[in-house]
Amino acid sequence: MHPLDRKLLRDLWHLKGQVLAIAVVIATGVGVMVQSLGAIQSLQATADAYYERYRFADVFCHLKRAPKSLVPRLADIPGVQTVEPRIVEYATLDIAGFEEPATALLSSLPERGKPLLNQLALQSGRLVDLAKPEEVVVNEKFAAAQDLTLGDTVQAVINTQKRTLRIVGIALSPEHTYAIGPGALMPDDKRYAIFWMGERALAGAFDLDGAFNDVTLTLLPHTPPEGVIQRLDRILAPYGGSGAYARKDQISNWFLMSEIDQLATMARLLPSIFLIVAAFLTNMVVDRLIATERGVIGLLKAFGYSDLEVGWHYMKLVMVIALIGVVLGSFLGAGLGQWTTSIYAQMYSFPFLLFRPLPDSFLIAGGLSLLAAMVGTASAVRRAVRLAPAEAMRPPAPPSFSRSYLAQTGLARLLDQPTRMIFRQVFRWPLRSGLTVIGIGMSVAVLIMALQWIDSINRLIDVYFVAAQRQDVTVSLTEVRPPSVMRDFENLPGVLAVEGQRNLDVRAHLGPRNKRMQISGLPARQGLYLVYDDAGGAIDLPPDGLVISTKLAEILGAKTGDRIELEVLEGQRPIVEVPVVRVFNTFIGYPAYMRLEAINRMMHETNVVNTVHLRIDPNQQAALFARLKDMPHVSSVTLRQAAIDIFNETMAKTVLVFVGMFAGFASALAIGVVYNSARIALSERGRELATLRVIGFTRFEISYILLGQSLLLTVMALPVGCLIGNWLALGMAKSFDTELYRIPAVIEPSSFGYAMLVTLAAAAISALMVRRRLDRLDLIAVLKTRE
Repeated sequence: MHPLDRKLLRDLWHLKGQVLAIAVVIATGVGVMVQSLGAIQSLQATADAYYERYRFADVFCHLKRAPKSLVPRLADIPGVQTVEPRIVEYATLDIAGFEEPATALLSSLPERGKPLLNQLALQSGRLVDLAKPEEVVVNEKFAAAQDLTLGDTVQAVINTQKRTLRIVGIALSPEHTYAIGPGALMPDDKRYAIFWMGERALAGAFDLDGAFNDVTLTLLPHTPPEGVIQRLDRILAPYGGSGAYARKDQISNWFLMSEIDQLATMARLLPSIFLIVAAFLTNMVVDRLIATERGVIGLLKAFGYSDLEVGWHYMKLVMVIALIGVVLGSFLGAGLGQWTTSIYAQMYSFPFLLFRPLPDSFLIAGGLSLLAAMVGTASAVRRAVRLAPAEAMRPPAPPSFSRSYLAQTGLARLLDQPTRMIFRQVFRWPLRSGLTVIGIGMSVAVLIMALQWIDSINRLIDVYFVAAQRQDVTVSLTEVRPPSVMRDFENLPGVLAVEGQRNLDVRAHLGPRNKRMQISGLPARQGLYLVYDDAGGAIDLPPDGLVISTKLAEILGAKTGDRIELEVLEGQRPIVEVPVVRVFNTFIGYPAYMRLEAINRMMHETNVVNTVHLRIDPNQQAALFARLKDMPHVSSVTLRQAAIDIFNETMAKTVLVFVGMFAGFASALAIGVVYNSARIALSERGRELATLRVIGFTRFEISYILLGQSLLLTVMALPVGCLIGNWLALGMAKSFDTELYRIPAVIEPSSFGYAMLVTLAAAAISALMVRRRLDRLDLIAVLKTRE
């Protein structure tokens, strides 16, 4: 073995505590990156394989009614590969033992063979017998949530008729990987089901014999969907087409792809923090090692070792430390990646899961870690190779000290001698102390960034579910109904207040931009479902014009006073221009509102509604639900409290888990920085501390002098970490600004407090580790050496 390599091994063993601390910090950064990249690759690979194997469609469109003779014309659209017409409608379910009404999306299965597109992945049972109209296949998560098995029956109100349906199969579908009911934010597996029935049974129930009301298409490779969608909309407009959309806008796929984008954001941001701190730590260790080995460097050069050999020796030390961290981080990242992917597998319905992180995720994380460590120590190594042999073998010039600012004030007289020594040591090395403060502050910042999610979600719930919604139940109707329907709901048991709403599908155009969206018509002053501005509270709707969210204004490039062209996608399909009269801030979706009378006037209709909000008496809830289950023209029933519970439950399964994980990462970061700082201080001041022990200082006093320095730096780091954490939280919230939701940048004082307490605890653990080493200090051996 080369002599320098033997020296390298001795140095690594001598610095094993600091090497391990740095390696843990590097491993944390590598682990986060491998975890994120591995989860991204696994989710994307699983989705791609699932979509391809079960022929997930590329384009979707719902309509009122079209004859099947229209299908060949759709197939002739340039770029279209496969066309499959079908029937899709909603029904209300009455499940034995479940008080609340549930909603089912009914989707038809073709008369001959399996579906061409969006095929079912049967988990148990079989497809329906087309000769038996009562048979259905149900989605797996609803069956599990309601404890339904093959052969069980459920009652359903299908187009005003109550029917008994029997389950013969349990399946998954690529179209419903993330099954969300009408108006919901998250899947509610107990209250929202997907039922697949025979086409003949659904056609008979909805008077669609020889017709269809929904169509899906696949496209030839490399065919952009935009041109196909334009032609499809023109053909289906006379048949009540509500506007086609591409796979990227299909709600289930959109959620999945958004999750992958969020993981990519995490893979970019968080590892950078850990690798920057790792570079700083390696610089501290190597710089101190080179300072103590000036004489050794001089001897090596005197014996003929070149600058390149000396520099390469110290660079190898850095690379070994980084490699230890990379290996640890790779195992950590692989384990966390598999665990993270399993969490997502519970959220999304996949028939299989491919956890196959590609080698490039390990190579990227490892390469960046090595690069960060080498860049971090480049300056220290450069100083080593520049030393001439004669200069290196001379002791370094002692630093020039002067009376500190603290010593010139009266405050110094109030402090005892050990405390003055602590302050003197910190402020005489401002650069080193400042970098240590930033390193510890980063751990506070990481924790604040994680805890901010809980604060932001709580704020989102308070605004969206509590302040803006006063109703208990929302009922969606199968079609627009006259004002008399309001009296029908007022007469239901337990109903205290009723408020109608008219939802209208449109395509909005402003200049070159357009967006398919929904406008909601509400009373001028709402009592149950409020138009709520996060910054200003409830909004009264003006007599005319649009009130739009800031997100929709951003999408369309609109501002107050602009006139937006609305292409209505139902009824007589008028095209009108409407001015924007106000822009408001909301965290969910990109809503647009008009006064109910204005929408009906625009549509040349009487005062019709298709959604009804109810406030109810909880004591009569069971009687009300029993009536709603039997009511015709009801397509879905949504409970506000159930939506809040599902939201909290989903967040508890994901956000709280990740907050705990990042708390561990932040603790590792704080331990790594504080431990290295204290160990370097012990190495530098070992002779001084031993001298103090010999002249009569107690073990507690020298521990206080050494560890008090770490405590002071930690306390100084807390406000710095809070500032950095606030900045990172704002950046993270901005990066999660999507069309579906925005994360409000809210940090409660308690989050700052928890972050500081965890960091102080981690620093205390590091101090105890160094204190044990200080207790074993060999006074005679230390005093015999110059260093």
